[in-house]
Formats: sequence, C-alpha cells, structure tokens
Amino acid sequence: AAARRPPPLHVRFLPGPADGTAAPGLVATRVPVLAEHHLVTGPRFRRLKVGAGHRLDSKASGVMVLGIGHGNKLLTDLYNCHLSKVYTVGGLFGKATDDFSDTGKLVEKTTFDHITREKLERILAVIQGTNHKALLMYSNIDMKTQEAYEMAVKGLIRPMGKSPPIITVIRCLQFALPEFQLEIHCLHETQQYLRKIVHEIGLELKSSAVCTQVRRIRDGVFTLDDALLRTHWNLQSIQNAIWDCQLKVKTEIERTLA
Repeated sequence: AAARRPPPLHVRFLPGPADGTAAPGLVATRVPVLAEHHLVTGPRFRRLKVGAGHRLDSKASGVMVLGIGHGNKLLTDLYNCHLSKVYTVGGLFGKATDDFSDTGKLVEKTTFDHITREKLERILAVIQGTNHKALLMYSNIDMKTQEAYEMAVKGLIRPMGKSPPIITVIRCLQFALPEFQLEIHCLHETQQYLRKIVHEIGLELKSSAVCTQVRRIRDGVFTLDDALLRTHWNLQSIQNAIWDCQLKVKTEIERTLA
C-alpha cells in the first residue's frame, strides 16, 4: 500500500461560538474533506492496475467488464476477438430530440397511430439484411470456401479488424404504442449509435422516435449473471467473480485467436 497523504481541506461556514465572546453568525473554517479520508477511501495501491473493457456512456447501463492485474492483458485479447455485444433498447414513437434520447431537447412531435408491429418488424428485417451484407464484406472471407462454412458453423464470421458498427441481429421484444423495445446484437457500436438507430426507425415509419433506454445484457462471454451489483463491490465477491469467469474467458480466446 502507498503512503497516505492527509486529506485536503475545504472552507465551510460554521456557526460561531455560543459563549457570548463574539457576535453570533457564521465563521469561515477550513475542515478536512471527509470523502478523501483514509477510513472512507481505504488503502491506496500503486501496483494494482484496473482497466475497463467496452465502456458505457453516462445514459447507458448494464454489463461493463473490468480487468485487474493480469486481467488487463486478457481484456486486450478479448478486444482482439471482436465478440458481439447484446443490448435491450427502449424506444418511444411520436417525438424527436437533438441527441436522440428522451431527455434531449425536443425538436419535433409527430403522429404514430399508423405504426403497427408488422411495419416495425419489416424495417428491422431490412436493417438486419443490410448489416449482414456489411458483416460479410468486412469479414474478408470467401463465402464459397470450406473455411467459410466451418467458421459459420462455429459462429466465427465477424470482422477481425476495424469496421463501422455492424448489427448482426435486431428484433422486437415488446410493442405497445407509443413504446417499443428491441434486442440488438452488434459489433463495434457505441451507445449513441444505437440511439440513432431508434431515431432512424422512426423516420422510416414516417414518424419519429426517441431512445428511452440502452442496457447492455451481454458483452462477449459475460452476461448479467456475471455482473456484480454496486452493493457487492467487495474483495471476496470480486475474487469469486474472477474465478468463476476464468475458464470461459480462456476458452473463448483460444477458440477465436487460435
């Protein structure tokens, strides 16, 4: 553990003495920042490195993978596997905002009574078909070869380098106007890209739509069942999570990068 520094001080206006020696009122006083006290932060470590995998922005939630120590190298190996991620994405028909989310600045309101689940699913099928062509193009595989067939059987057809965001599966989970929920399997995406997809779906249906939720439920081999709630962020739970995931991480890296 590293040597501790004293907590920084900040100015607080506290009530003056009540013994009558001074006029009543507030007195500027320098007091320690308790959030930086060692009893709050715990011991500081210099040699313990923690790295983050595919990040989530401030408006998204769900699975985010962290690596500790040697796990940072495994994060790099998993990144090089280009595994797909799965999201549940909520949408709301009838309005558009400047950032495609339901909390953005409203720029338009539209009607949506003409939208049906069948129309929505037709648009989703077009999106999936277009992205499937992009997947094959960026995978750089001759689909007429035996190698391509074997990779398809193993589920290994994916871009093994940089590519634009690619959606491999998109389907409707719930539909109750004006709300809907999608399940999206994708590669090389950002959460803002998924919000834009919801916006574009609204336009294709001659309406508008905003994204109400982006939740990652799978990141490669990691699912919600592997995730630790904030209340479980302690040494024993983290250690157990590492042990539980070791085998499937090793298996996936060997299968993909062999």
